[in-house]
Amino acid sequence: MRYRDIRSFMVMDLVREAQKYNDTIHFEIGQPDLEPSPKVKEALLNRVNSAHFGYTETLGILPLRQKIAEHYKREYGVAVDPAQILITPGTSNAFLIAYLLTLNSGDTLAISDPSYPCYRNFAVMVDAKLKAIPIGREHNYQLTPKHLEGKNINALHISSPSNPTGTVYSKKSLESLIEYCESEGFAFISDELYHGLVYDKEVKSALEFSKNAIVINGFSKYFCMPGFRLGWMVLPEHLVKPAEAIAQNLYLSAPTLSQYAALEAFDYDYLASVRAEYKRRRDFLYSELGTIFKIDAKPDGAFYLWCDISKYSNDAVAFSYELLHKLHIAVTPGVDFGENETQTKLRFDYTRDIEHMREGVKRLKEYLF
Repeated sequence: MRYRDIRSFMVMDLVREAQKYNDTIHFEIGQPDLEPSPKVKEALLNRVNSAHFGYTETLGILPLRQKIAEHYKREYGVAVDPAQILITPGTSNAFLIAYLLTLNSGDTLAISDPSYPCYRNFAVMVDAKLKAIPIGREHNYQLTPKHLEGKNINALHISSPSNPTGTVYSKKSLESLIEYCESEGFAFISDELYHGLVYDKEVKSALEFSKNAIVINGFSKYFCMPGFRLGWMVLPEHLVKPAEAIAQNLYLSAPTLSQYAALEAFDYDYLASVRAEYKRRRDFLYSELGTIFKIDAKPDGAFYLWCDISKYSNDAVAFSYELLHKLHIAVTPGVDFGENETQTKLRFDYTRDIEHMREGVKRLKEYLF
């Protein structure tokens, strides 16, 4: 039975365990603690008061798709037809749709190891084979065409910025990877959920280099709207109707209230303050944890640090529980993200304010030094 091959996340057990302590320091869950723009909340209240609670069309309301298209023009200089945008309930549904569009039973999906754990589980759900390609600090945790040579794959799925490392593909790296995939006939799926939360370099969308790429993004991270459960896909024209058919059967339409509220999410002055705050937190935690653990890559974006704990332990799960039970510090064990040296890694999130994190660092130093 296929469900037996679907892995649960170790971190969710730790989240449940962490609730036992009133003074837990949270480094474990990748969701922003900042609120969305006040304009979003106002729009949500206005929609509730207007009493329109029905389904929307499956692609999503046209004004929101138009807003997203304007966002691509503003941020990347790319013209996107709103008719090629599909609004989804979070990005997880988008990943599943992308796999159903690009993979037949028995086809092979390539991802990096480490990478976001849902990719593996969705590959199982669509009966695809998985090629998890080990990458490390020598390649800044990014795949290159050389990693793909000789691999019999049907689709490649990358994330930039990545979860768990926060690294960002450069223009040259992303362009060369897309060119290679297109020359070999691989489908290219780009998870761009953390775009906007990039701190020291320019970030590029796959849409700048290919009209055939499937690009996935959403409102959970940069827009600070995780509970709204709203994502989107930008699809090649020939995949729009098949994607719409899949979506009609999976969920019919994304949450109506969330879609109308998201019309006000593109508040760029407010979003600049969000980015600035997470950069401030990144700089603080990177500096502080760098004195405790080896950090393989300084994160260019997202809100994660990928820390090597081999100085203290070779069992990330046991060490995570040790930190929780003895210090009341909750972290994510690296094994959630794959098998490539993940047993000696922890992911720390900087999604809480600096004073909260400062207390966690203090406890770590007192315990480990």
